[in-house]
Amino acid sequence: MPALREISSVEALPAFRLRLRLDDGYEGVVDFSGRVGTPGIFEPLADPSYFSLVRVHPELGTIYWPNGADVCPDVLYREAGAA
Repeated sequence: MPALREISSVEALPAFRLRLRLDDGYEGVVDFSGRVGTPGIFEPLADPSYFSLVRVHPELGTIYWPNGADVCPDVLYREAGAA
């Protein structure tokens, strides 16, 4: 099932937060501090320089990091306070 929304831009902020712009024009901030450093795919994100490597995946419409970590854009939309 395709995502309802897509992320159009992302900016890494201090304290493991992300500023997101969604395809519907909504902008919000998501706090990732509870995810970074947890064992598994999010563990490398505990390094602020690695966390800042976040990008928008051109085909999936969500954010991702070089190690393949990503999050569903619908989840990000809700966490950014848009829903």
